[in-house]
Amino acid sequence: MTVLVGWILALGMVVVVPLGLRLLGDDRQRLGAVGQVWPFAGLLGGLSLLLDRGDTFAVVLACCYAAVAAWLAVLALSRLPRRRSLAPVEVAVLTAMVSPTIAASSLIAERGGWELLGFGMTTQLLTVAHFHYAGFAAALVAGLTASRAPSPSSSVAALTVPAGIALVFLGYFTGDGVELAGAVVLTAGMWLLGWTVWRDVAPSARSRPTRALFAVSAAVLAATMLLALSWAAGQVWDAVPHLSLTWMAATHGLANALGFAVCGLLAWRRLQRAGDTPATNVMSG
Repeated sequence: MTVLVGWILALGMVVVVPLGLRLLGDDRQRLGAVGQVWPFAGLLGGLSLLLDRGDTFAVVLACCYAAVAAWLAVLALSRLPRRRSLAPVEVAVLTAMVSPTIAASSLIAERGGWELLGFGMTTQLLTVAHFHYAGFAAALVAGLTASRAPSPSSSVAALTVPAGIALVFLGYFTGDGVELAGAVVLTAGMWLLGWTVWRDVAPSARSRPTRALFAVSAAVLAATMLLALSWAAGQVWDAVPHLSLTWMAATHGLANALGFAVCGLLAWRRLQRAGDTPATNVMSG
């Protein structure tokens, strides 16, 4: 595991998920507690990455992180009977809430040096990253966008982002062709999400820095998802040019982590602090 990949994964656990949970924190009784605990759990998960693979203490730290992620997944399951809805916003929010559990499970296996379900260490690291940034951050932003700016495009994005995430994950089990189909669906959903944020959400923010953060988050997707699409196509057809995994981490991974996820969630947080929040009756538990 490269140092850069480790930093990207730690950023997802320590910064991205806690920041996103604040945006879902209108229901204080249910999400407030897990949101308060998560920064500490994320720190433990991040520390596990500093230890050697196979170290027992690294596995223990990863398990601590997984326990809090499972707590969030239980809250997602308990949300279903209360909301009684599978509207696009709900699909996106539920995807965001369960994704860290999948990431944490893969983290435990990778830290222990175990081939979970036959997957190697590289695939497991990709799973950790995929379900923190696409699974959690992108699905959450899709839900927030569909809540704040209801439209056909935001609703489609709130469905295609989770569908693309699921197809990419299914492709790990079934083959590169399914993973490519997932990359196509996810790329289409992310591009549509970026366009909707640029067109409908960013102009509505009163603060210029907030508008700038939204603009950066939306614009980054144009390039990063093209890289993801070319990489997935390159696994199916050798003739398709694509970057190596090392360069994908340095470009697609880093830009999505900082440019899309951090900038985007900071922009939504600024809206929340300004009192200009998404519809709380939709985003609360």
